[in-house]
Amino acid sequence: MNQMADPVLQSKRALHVGGLAEEVKERTLRAAMIPFGPLKSIDIPMDYSKGSHKGFAFVEFHDADDAEECRYNMDGAELYGRTLHVNLAQPNQIKLGSNMAVWSTDEWFQKQAAARNGDEGKNGDLITKQTGGEDKDRS
Repeated sequence: MNQMADPVLQSKRALHVGGLAEEVKERTLRAAMIPFGPLKSIDIPMDYSKGSHKGFAFVEFHDADDAEECRYNMDGAELYGRTLHVNLAQPNQIKLGSNMAVWSTDEWFQKQAAARNGDEGKNGDLITKQTGGEDKDRS
């Protein structure tokens, strides 16, 4: 199988389940999702300051068809009196104003290094100096 296709399949197997009540534990969520097919993993992010989960979870199935069947049947269903919102999980994306630090990407470090050395080109491209005295564009 082509390795480029694997992340696409994987993303169609992972679901974001929102609207979880505080009483929901992994065992409860597993019991609600297992009728649709074998589960690969369940991740319920914790809010350590409150000592409980954040109200959502990621559920990954072994098969994309099972995940779709779960999404179709469980979106809008109730669990512990709360309406569930079940959608395909989105890949982690960096957005301006997100909780991710600006220096967590290599691009930021490269720009900072270039700014310190005065090696930034017209369009913000990095330029490295070769030993032969030539400048070479590294974009």
